[in-house]
Amino acid sequence: MDSVTSLFQGINPVLQATLAGCFTWTVTALGAGLVFFTRTMKRRLLDVMLGFAAGVMIAASFWSLLVPAIEMSEAQGVPPWIPAGVGFLLGGVGLRAADATLPHLHLGAGREEAEGVKTSWRRATLLVLAITLHNIPEGLAVGVAFAAATEMSVAGGATLAGAVALAVGIGLQNFPEGAAVSMPLRGEGVSRRKSFWYGQLSGVVEPMSAAAGAAAVLAVRPLLPYALAFAAGAMIYVVVEELIPESHRHGFEDAATMGAMGGFTVMMVLDVALG
Repeated sequence: MDSVTSLFQGINPVLQATLAGCFTWTVTALGAGLVFFTRTMKRRLLDVMLGFAAGVMIAASFWSLLVPAIEMSEAQGVPPWIPAGVGFLLGGVGLRAADATLPHLHLGAGREEAEGVKTSWRRATLLVLAITLHNIPEGLAVGVAFAAATEMSVAGGATLAGAVALAVGIGLQNFPEGAAVSMPLRGEGVSRRKSFWYGQLSGVVEPMSAAAGAAAVLAVRPLLPYALAFAAGAMIYVVVEELIPESHRHGFEDAATMGAMGGFTVMMVLDVALG
């Protein structure tokens, strides 16, 4: 991890965030690339992977986002619970507003269950939009984490390592998200190339949202604790509204829950031991 962290030192934080976002997008593409090797994936395995993604996001929301938001608020002389609480709730409200507006289709749902404004868009497009919508807070989380590293007095040390650890964790949980789009499409008879294209397309937004998040909070530095908490709230909304329900839809609740425990542990170790 030290060698990876050293690669980011001395680089503009917006560029750091962009590079990290490109990494998470690449892992999404790797997950989508499973369609070139198999046509189907056992539902139990996919649910475990979705549970793992949920666990990573829960741990990242606390260790990598809320804790730094609280510490930064204390350093600024602000009651620490205000930015953490306000930002967290605004993150959830923001995702709920986007969820109610943007046409999308949750994983495993039928075309008639599409949410958002009514549209005649194809099922594949709606699936990609659902994952894309939920990848935005992940990109923001990476962006504000790298921006936070520049604000801390040890920017080249622990906080930068923590931002890198967050990017690695987000990347790990993006693998099942890419597969969760491409594999069902392939199972429905969509070609391998199109299934892969749609699967990786959902991750394109992460480098852009990471760069935008880093640039925005660096321009208005006092808002950084709120931005960290906002990203945490948005990610928890995704976990509760999408990942956990989807991983429990098919009778493999226990396996999915153990996957979530594993994901939480992996992200916690990455952040605490390396960050």
